[in-house]
Amino acid sequence: MIPFARLPALNAVLNGTSAVLLTIGFAAIRRRRIRVHRACMMAAFATSILFLASYLTYHLHAGTTRFAGQGWVRPVYFTILGTHTLLAALVPPLAAVTLGFALAARFTRHARLARWTLPAWLYVSVTGVVFYVLLYWIYPSGECVSPRRAVASAG
Repeated sequence: MIPFARLPALNAVLNGTSAVLLTIGFAAIRRRRIRVHRACMMAAFATSILFLASYLTYHLHAGTTRFAGQGWVRPVYFTILGTHTLLAALVPPLAAVTLGFALAARFTRHARLARWTLPAWLYVSVTGVVFYVLLYWIYPSGECVSPRRAVASAG
């Protein structure tokens, strides 16, 4: 079993893996390599599901990690975090519907929706890795607000 403290690194690896698979899958469909595209997109979807499970497990256990950066990087961080969070909420249903269209052989609808899903999914995956680097390598605070403490202080 992976200790909770290692889950952020695992999450970054899963996000990075999703981004690579999405990129290869996109390149494959542009070259009409449908089998490669299908395999990469299914693997990206599975990797993202593993990420989501790991992410939720970590944050339910550890709480929220505080960003310790100061100066110009702080508003940049929170601006990117806002767009990341909004798109991260949209990507799972978008990806599921896009995948559903493909599995149902509704390729026109699949391609039409994938034009929106792919860039959003890539953005969320890449910025997820960026957040890991910022929070745990460049500006480590080591401070988390546990879910129990956050609820207790709010009440």
